[in-house]
Amino acid sequence: MPHIDNDIKLDFKDVLVRPKRSTLKSRADVDLTRSFIFRNSKKTYTGIPVIAANMDTVGTFEMAKQMAKHLMFTTIHKHYSLDEWKDFAAKNPDILGHVAASSGIGEGDLEKLSAILEAIPNITYICIDVANGYSEHFVQFVRDVRKKYPEHTIMAGNVVTGEMVEELLLSGADIIKVGIGPGSVCTTRKKTGVGYPQLSAVIECADAAHGLEGHIISDGGCTCPGDVSKAFGAGADFVMLGGMLAGHTESGGEIIEKDGKKYKLFYGMSSATAMKKHSGGVAEYRASEGKTVTIPYRGDVEVTIQDILGGVRSTCTYVGASKLKELSRRTTFIRVTQQLNEVFTPITTEH
Repeated sequence: MPHIDNDIKLDFKDVLVRPKRSTLKSRADVDLTRSFIFRNSKKTYTGIPVIAANMDTVGTFEMAKQMAKHLMFTTIHKHYSLDEWKDFAAKNPDILGHVAASSGIGEGDLEKLSAILEAIPNITYICIDVANGYSEHFVQFVRDVRKKYPEHTIMAGNVVTGEMVEELLLSGADIIKVGIGPGSVCTTRKKTGVGYPQLSAVIECADAAHGLEGHIISDGGCTCPGDVSKAFGAGADFVMLGGMLAGHTESGGEIIEKDGKKYKLFYGMSSATAMKKHSGGVAEYRASEGKTVTIPYRGDVEVTIQDILGGVRSTCTYVGASKLKELSRRTTFIRVTQQLNEVFTPITTEH
């Protein structure tokens, strides 16, 4: 018989963070850097744990350069050639500690990943990314990569439940990507009916991971800096962003002009656009699980980065967290029926 879980599950939009007394004088007093030691690679990370997603309109080399200036991270999409990687590494050796090479689990993916890692030994992060992290084939792929690269730090996902987080950590992954369906250009929930409210997924998966000295990434569902803070408050070690970083100069794709205004394409990596570009089209046995949108061109990503970091710093001052590490310990969520007062809609979207 089908089972209904009646426990309440929440998204970012369902909660606000309750303020608490604070001794902080200024947002400038907040330290957003984190340091982690990873469970399986035993390597240490230090930086601001916000990650540009490995989508070909977000996880670009250009984005990585800007993110690294702020000690932020980029998972580079898997469609760059080996020669493009070599050129990037030669020109930007200082950035390699803030990027991961991405791989799927398809035919030839491990071979291409291996070629990149052998050509550029200073890349020590691997992102193994599939839409459905529940398949035994995916778990075995993680085991194989761990066996081949015992000292690399492995990110793997996506999943939304504690038992699968534990399975992947025990199979060799260090950081588990959490999120099925919350992304702005993801249509998995519409096409399949599968998903999990992101805030609850993060809370439950963080609890499972931290019990095994593992780490998680909240991947998807952030629409504004406040959502990034909520993800950290819920226990995420890293927060991955796609839509919030799309549409910028550093995002992939050409600028499109229409009626005197500039736009950029943004699309999910399971969309028909992405599959046509990289695989020749949508295979007949599957459906597209991503959409393609045209978004207004937003200029350089620097302004958006400052907006995000400023927002998270401000959250920390509201709850008295002098360091990002303290935010989850000082977060109390309040359930709400309305998050924003939208009586006035701005003429132009503010970023």
